[in-house]
Amino acid sequence: MGWVLHVDMDQFLAAVELLRHPELAGLPLVVGGRGDPTERAVVSTASYEARQFGIRSGMPLKIAVKRCPEAVFLPVDFPVYEAASATVMATLRAHPGAVVEVLGWDEAFVGFPAAKDEIDPEAVARELQAEVLAATGLHCSVGIGDTLVRAKMATDFGKPRGTFRLSEDNWMAWMGDRPTTALWGVGSRIGARLAALGITTVRQLAESPPEPLVAEFGPTMGPYFAALGRGHGRSTVDDTPWVPRAHGRETTYQQDLTTPAEIAAAVTSLAEQVVADIRAEGRPCARVGLKVRFAPFFTTSRVRKLPEPTYDVATIADTALALLAKLEDERPIRLLGVRAEMVPPAGGYEEAPRGRT
Repeated sequence: MGWVLHVDMDQFLAAVELLRHPELAGLPLVVGGRGDPTERAVVSTASYEARQFGIRSGMPLKIAVKRCPEAVFLPVDFPVYEAASATVMATLRAHPGAVVEVLGWDEAFVGFPAAKDEIDPEAVARELQAEVLAATGLHCSVGIGDTLVRAKMATDFGKPRGTFRLSEDNWMAWMGDRPTTALWGVGSRIGARLAALGITTVRQLAESPPEPLVAEFGPTMGPYFAALGRGHGRSTVDDTPWVPRAHGRETTYQQDLTTPAEIAAAVTSLAEQVVADIRAEGRPCARVGLKVRFAPFFTTSRVRKLPEPTYDVATIADTALALLAKLEDERPIRLLGVRAEMVPPAGGYEEAPRGRT
């Protein structure tokens, strides 16, 4: 079994923008929405200089500009980022012996089939960093691990532009006292449920008996979280193309939606976009999901199974509107999202979601 490397581009969107606008180097830079902090939109990426003011991804631009009025705000430019990402991934795949599992625009696992004692993972990490920099002008950090989880978590300790190794030998020394929410895939809600069991640190999770975790999370996820606390899991990088389970579209509206006609038109527009996405996949919608954010900032979601799979826009839109009506909430709407969960492909999905170990 070889080492797993996790390559993570440093401040990716901001870094791409700095290549286009070198005069902004050293300034607090925020990429999000249409680049107008007076509009409703969120931060996609903040440069390291902007992060020093407490600006983070997902934060409303209006809050970001309050925290750093002198920040430079730029609009999101998807085609440029997609092109840069494609070059990064092609560069990683071109490295001799590399097996690449893409996680997103700006990160990927890179595996090497050779046995551990046959490669120097730090040396390989530095080679990958140099190759990516030469191909794109962008810097990356590389985490090294004996499992995907450990490699992913190691990257944080190496940022920016560095490398770090986590293995069975030092996992608990570096991770044991960190909160459970520091773990890959453990968000605030899962963290709160673990805290209710008296589990607040990675060490406590790793040492927890299985019974309370199974009772709280079920027979699959309970043992999964326990293994996650120990850094265990998949150790082989899988370059099989990811097969999506769903496609969704959402929009934050600059003016709240208040009338039934406005809401119906917005939902229909989203349903049309989603149907175009699933038609490209060649798999019809089996379940419809609705996401809604009421003013001032209350967000909820609902899902409903359809009687039969369909590509029909009206059926998907009507189902989403029925889910909205069932909420019986007449507050103005600032965000809507429609999601179509598709029928599985022939042969089904892989046993575990990509990224879950």
